[in-house]
Amino acid sequence: METALRVRDVINERNRIAVVLGLGCGLRQGEVFGLSPDDIDYARGVLHVRRQTQTIDGKLYYALPKSRKARVVDMPPSVAEELKRHVRDFPPAAVELPWGRPGEDRPTEKFSLLLTTRFGNAIAVNTWNTYTWKPALAKAEVIPERPEGAKPWQWAAAPKDGFHVLRHTYASIMLEAGESVVTLAQRLGHSSPTITLGYYAHFMPEAGNRGRAVIDGFLGKRVVGQNSPDSPQG
Repeated sequence: METALRVRDVINERNRIAVVLGLGCGLRQGEVFGLSPDDIDYARGVLHVRRQTQTIDGKLYYALPKSRKARVVDMPPSVAEELKRHVRDFPPAAVELPWGRPGEDRPTEKFSLLLTTRFGNAIAVNTWNTYTWKPALAKAEVIPERPEGAKPWQWAAAPKDGFHVLRHTYASIMLEAGESVVTLAQRLGHSSPTITLGYYAHFMPEAGNRGRAVIDGFLGKRVVGQNSPDSPQG
């Protein structure tokens, strides 16, 4: 968890919000890059996850989230404050892309995107990972600095150090705090709580102990009735 916070604090200011949304709301990388200011409901304290950006053969397009349906995600006040600051310092830009898959014959949609390049374009995941994410990991001492003479795309990073580590950290924090698997599955966009359990059951070390305490409390109650010391048969 401390590692994720270090990355948040060393990544450049324009892209800090991507780490905040992954760590604070459990969004997938493409969902972060597809988020619009219009998807933020400050009054209710929620985000509407309605789309993601995807890439095929280097061509960007909009698509539904991985579950193929929109969802509502809780937005902690700390995330809301970061979002307000980001919108103030880095005004969103309207980006038009094909919907569903790339192609000149495809219908297009235009959305105001929260996070874009400094030129106002949609972000390509591979480019962002190479030129933004890996330098932040190195600065946070998660991976070694890029070897001398190596091109940026030759800079290796283990799969465990990908953007999804933020989503895993979010899930572990929620479960260790006692959040229900059903609620977490909805927030993560899993089709079933069974999937969530499959990924994150190991983050619930105290679950059995909590259940044991409840049962002990239940069985330890004194009940007036049959076989009770206060009953006629007692």
